[in-house]
Amino acid sequence: MEDKDIKKIVKKSYSKIAKNKSCNCCNSQNEIDIAKSIGYSNEEINLVSEANLGLGCGNPIAHANIRKGDIVLDLGSGAGFDSFLAANKVGNTGIVIGIDMTEEMIEKSTELAEKYGYKNVEFKLGDIDNLPFENGFFDIIISNCVINLAPDKLKVFKEAFRVLKNNGKMYVSDIVLLEELAEEQRNNEELIAGCVGGALLKENYIKIIKMAGFNYKIIDEDKEISERQYQGINLESLKIELFK
Repeated sequence: MEDKDIKKIVKKSYSKIAKNKSCNCCNSQNEIDIAKSIGYSNEEINLVSEANLGLGCGNPIAHANIRKGDIVLDLGSGAGFDSFLAANKVGNTGIVIGIDMTEEMIEKSTELAEKYGYKNVEFKLGDIDNLPFENGFFDIIISNCVINLAPDKLKVFKEAFRVLKNNGKMYVSDIVLLEELAEEQRNNEELIAGCVGGALLKENYIKIIKMAGFNYKIIDEDKEISERQYQGINLESLKIELFK
């Protein structure tokens, strides 16, 4: 399948989710159950509850040492859940920028920012493999279960490396495979949009991170997420810290 077709599938699916607040990839769990199962506290979930669409596979905010005044980028920001959590940490002297390829998600996150009075968050429409930012602009980059959706993951990590400051860090939660999928699974539109069909084998994912220039440290590997959210497919949620 061509890259443009994969992006079209992803964009269509997440446009629908933004409108309907429903994810068809997570069995019978609701958004709150999913958020709790991947590491969010009740306080975090309730902060801007409408932004929690149950789409994550970890809590990168829990691992990122975000400080007041930091400039933070959220790759694939969706309805803004992680962006709002980060905004509380950077304070009035910092800024959080979320980028997402789906117009409906940008509209939703922007509306929520206005509703809850967030002045230090902004959301931009764009692709995470072609970031509209200058070199060395961000202190920290976060991404939650999004990079697996991008056809060219090496390009995503290279772009992240480019816009990150020297000594900056990136915190990623993402789905990686522990065994190869069948061809029909690779081409299944629901699995592509559901963070599985386009996922890489764990070793290949880490190889690409190193090719982009990053050093890394694995924080955690959640294999139980396979049964909770992904119908027993042999995969895990990889939580990883990247260093420039």
